[in-house]
Amino acid sequence: MGSRGLCLVIEDDQDIRDLLTLILTRMGFDVHAVGNGAQGVAAAWEHHSVLVTVDLNLPDMDGLDVARHIRGRSEAPMLFITARSEVDDEMAGMASGAAAYLTKPFLTRQLTEVVNRLCPVGPLTAHQQDRRA
Repeated sequence: MGSRGLCLVIEDDQDIRDLLTLILTRMGFDVHAVGNGAQGVAAAWEHHSVLVTVDLNLPDMDGLDVARHIRGRSEAPMLFITARSEVDDEMAGMASGAAAYLTKPFLTRQLTEVVNRLCPVGPLTAHQQDRRA
């Protein structure tokens, strides 16, 4: 089976970044992982991701701002993975372009279910085919 496409992971915690990379790689994605918002925005503009994960608590930028910058350039679904668990945080995340919101700590099963919902396995859509060409 070929790759499901590129997933951009924006997470400042090295352990969580490594865990996300491992899980997403096992799910069939190629992963490009960065540790801050500025690197994430630059990577989103450089690469054609099929999925972007964003931590809201980044050292240099708020994840909501990162999402807004990325949304201006990319239509890839965004998954927020964050310790911010208040309803207002989730609503702000969804308003800034997130397709889903997952709070830390999370179970591997929760992550895989959300990712499979956002990026279903199956025949490529025309949009995915164009990005791979």
